[in-house]
Amino acid sequence: MSDTITGGCLCGAVRYEARGEPRFAGFCFCNDCRRQSGGGYIGFMGYDAGDVTITGAVQTHSHRLSDGRVADRNHCAACWSLVYGGILGETDNHTLYAGTLDDPSRFKPTIGIFGSEKAPWVAVPEGVTVFDRFPRG
Repeated sequence: MSDTITGGCLCGAVRYEARGEPRFAGFCFCNDCRRQSGGGYIGFMGYDAGDVTITGAVQTHSHRLSDGRVADRNHCAACWSLVYGGILGETDNHTLYAGTLDDPSRFKPTIGIFGSEKAPWVAVPEGVTVFDRFPRG
């Protein structure tokens, strides 16, 4: 299996490649991600910015989260698919959204964050450790 994953938006205008294994992979159950996705959570993978190449025009939406952090979410400028987090050239890491993977089997979630905000109807897969908030350290 290749050490590179690929993905992109619905229309193909935004594409990415990420090299190596993600630093973390899991689900965010927070109210903001639930509303952003229109589902129970967003699946995510975290990579160092130097390991990711992203092409295509995006619109960035910056939103202050309930814990004070700012989420910079990038949508394809053409089809509005949510593709990645972080600002190219400014942040030192990027969050790639698992729903955008070309090969969804490459997503291997191990954590869940903001379990304290998880909708009661969301089932957590076996083997996923859920944290009430965002784990530090």
